[in-house]
Formats: sequence, C-alpha cells, structure tokens
Amino acid sequence: MSETIKGVQVAGVLAGGAAAALLVYLLAPILTPFLAGALLAYLGNPLVDRLAARRLPRVVVVTLVFLFIFGVLLLIPAVAFPLLERQVSVFIERWPDYLDTLQTRLGPWLHDTLGISVWRLDVAQIRQALLDQWQQAGGVAARVVVAVTQSGLAIVQWLLNLLLIPVVTFYLLRDWHDLVHRLRGLLPRPIEPTVTRLARECDEVLATFLRGQLLVMLALGLLYSIGLWLVGLDLAFLIGMGAGLVSFIPYLGPVFGLLAGGVAAAAQFHDLFHPLLVLGVFVAGQMLEGMALTPWLVGDRVGLHPVAVIFAVMAGGQLFGVVGILLALPVAAVIAVLLRHLHRRYLHSEVYGMDDGTPGQE
Repeated sequence: MSETIKGVQVAGVLAGGAAAALLVYLLAPILTPFLAGALLAYLGNPLVDRLAARRLPRVVVVTLVFLFIFGVLLLIPAVAFPLLERQVSVFIERWPDYLDTLQTRLGPWLHDTLGISVWRLDVAQIRQALLDQWQQAGGVAARVVVAVTQSGLAIVQWLLNLLLIPVVTFYLLRDWHDLVHRLRGLLPRPIEPTVTRLARECDEVLATFLRGQLLVMLALGLLYSIGLWLVGLDLAFLIGMGAGLVSFIPYLGPVFGLLAGGVAAAAQFHDLFHPLLVLGVFVAGQMLEGMALTPWLVGDRVGLHPVAVIFAVMAGGQLFGVVGILLALPVAAVIAVLLRHLHRRYLHSEVYGMDDGTPGQE
C-alpha cells in the first residue's frame, strides 16, 4: 500500500513538473519582466533581512534596498552606453578591415596549414553598405529608437514590461517571507520536512551561484577591458565586457574575447605582437578566474559540470527562447540538488543493497 502511495506521489510530482514546463512555454512572451523582478528580489532579499534584523521597519528597509538596486541599474547604462556607442561606431567603421584581416592573414594560414580555402568577400562593397546604414541610423541609440518606434504597439508593450519590473521587484521584496511561509503551509505534512530541507539546499546553491556568478562576470569584464585598454585596443570595453558577460557559459567568454580581440588587434596594429598581448590578457584572466575569482565568489557548492552548463543553456534557449536562457542555469542547479538527494536515497535503498543491506555484486 505504501509503495502505491509513493508511486502516486512520484507521478504527481512528474505531472506537476510537466504542467509547469508547459505553462512556462505558453506564457514565455510575458514572463520576462516577472522573471527579472523575481531575480532582483531574490538577490536583494538577504540585504533586506540583514537590515531588518537591526529592528528597522521592513517597509523602510525594502524601500532603501529597492532604491539602491535600481539606482545601480540606472547608473550602469548611463556610464556604459555612451562608451559602448562610440566603440560600436568604431567597430562598424572598421568591420571591413577586420574582414580583410581575416582573409589576408588568417585565410592564407588556413590554406597552407589545413588546406581550407576561405571565400573571398567584396570588402569595399561591405564597407560602403555598412557605413551607409550606420549614417542613416545615426548611431546605436538612433537605430534602437527607429526599430522600436516602427510599431506603436511594440513600444507600448516594451514600456509596460520595463515599468513592470520595479513593481514586481518591490512587492516581492516586501512580501518575500510571507509568500515562502504560505507555500510551506500548503505542503502535505508528511513530506514537508524533506521538501523544506531540499528547498533550503536549493536556495543555498542558487544564492551562491547567482550572486557569485554575476560578480565573476562583472569582475572578468572589468579585468578584460582594463587589460585590452592597456594593450591599446580601441574596442577594449566592447570586447572585454562582452567576453565577461558571456563567461557564464564555460570557455565561451575567453574564446569569444580572444578571437574578437585578436582580429581587432591585427586590424588596428598590423603586427603579431599586439595579438599576442591580447592572448596574454585572456590567459591571465582565465588563470585569475580559476585560482581566485570562482573559488572565492562561487565556490564548489553548485556542482554543475561545464558540459551540463552548456547543455542547459542550449536546451533552455531551444525550448523557451530568451526565457529559457534566463531559467536554464537556476533550473539546472535545482535539478543537481534533487539528483544528489535521489542519489543519497538510492545508496540507502533496498535496491542498491539487494534487499540484504549489502552493496550489490555483479
């Protein structure tokens, strides 16, 4: 009888998981502001708890943390966007030069070393087409405005989503503990201790991963940008921050930065020395990440293999688009916790001990 009840419980959990996945798929177009708000609230809640522990009113603390979070979020674009626009303008102007560098330098090497022939592109025509398009748009900001304002409905929806994020963040910060308490109260009493323990373990893993990984990405972006700036690269901030922001996917950040930075350095300086300096920047960044940043900021509690991270991001993007990419790593971290729990249960089960309490023998 107990086995039947357990089977029904497992079937219920699987059905609930499938229903949740289907709901995410159906609601993906409107979930982005809610996920962004939930992420910001989750990241800010520990700070709220620490300040509230000093007997400050929670509403006051939530307001202060809320203003701090969105002050930082508004300050970063105000500082970064003008610099990014200038560097993107430089990138557009020099894009044909980068293509020419790839063809005249990398192409012969590929042909001589690997026997691969690189298709020749009309660099002059590409240069003129890109410059014409860029001049018509008037820069990054103008191009975004033109694209968005082509549809009145699109701009209204975009503004509503943008305004919805702080609203969701504030109310989740204010009511976080009440929501958790109510969800805990809905759990069946026999499984409540186990679910609570697993939820607490998932929370520790997610908190460590999300906060640590965001800090690692930001630190790497700054380190790469400063290193490339010292090399003298005109696109130092664009390439460095780009490599840092995609570094949550193992090896993608340094590979992207090395390829983009190497081509940009070769096109700008026309020598081999500066691409080697770019290589040194990313090798030093990887060494610093592996020996200091990741162990210090993330640690080994997450337990996600690099292959699992890559698969999770690709699978999330394939199934749910942008929402899937946002959810991929948190969901993968939770799944890792649940799998470790199932593994412990299996090691102490009669199946593993072959009903006699001893390890199975083949």
